[in-house]
Amino acid sequence: MNLTFYSFAKNVASAVFKPLYRVEAIGIEHFPMEGAVLLCTNHISNFDPVVVGITAPRPIHFMAKEELFSVPVLKGIIKNLHAFPVKRGFSDREALRKGLSVLKEGHVLGLFPEGHRSKTGELGKGLAGAGFFALRTDCSVVPSAIIGPYKSFQKVKVVYGKPISMEEMRRAKASPEEVTELIMSEIHKLIIEHR
Repeated sequence: MNLTFYSFAKNVASAVFKPLYRVEAIGIEHFPMEGAVLLCTNHISNFDPVVVGITAPRPIHFMAKEELFSVPVLKGIIKNLHAFPVKRGFSDREALRKGLSVLKEGHVLGLFPEGHRSKTGELGKGLAGAGFFALRTDCSVVPSAIIGPYKSFQKVKVVYGKPISMEEMRRAKASPEEVTELIMSEIHKLIIEHR
């Protein structure tokens, strides 16, 4: 990862977003400072990757919708931030391989398990991809909640929960769908607690 560019972009985004949306990070102490992390967050705005990126204590490799990589200027920026494309609507094997590689190298993989922004702001159903990554690697699974709305000078909270243990799910031979349901339930608890 180009850490110099990442740090520069984080500082610029922080200078804009933190005062504009009074961004508050809660639960940073729960975020593992080393080793692979699967960060799973609800999705309420196009700004979500930015507020997560400026509050998380480690660089994040976001899985991002493929359409963003066809926008000329944006494409270069997000590639330098090590986001990578995923085709929505069906299983994208290349994106799954890339996500596994990010985790096996000990980095942070950022996912929005719902697969798209919520039009109502309410938490939707998660896709099986989050469960797939959680079961296929030894990563720490960190649930996170973004609580808006994104309105000027109104507070946006980014809440990081405690890592979710996968031991019981593995013993029960849980499916990726079941693991995703568990992750989404933990995100829902964070939303209810901090709303």
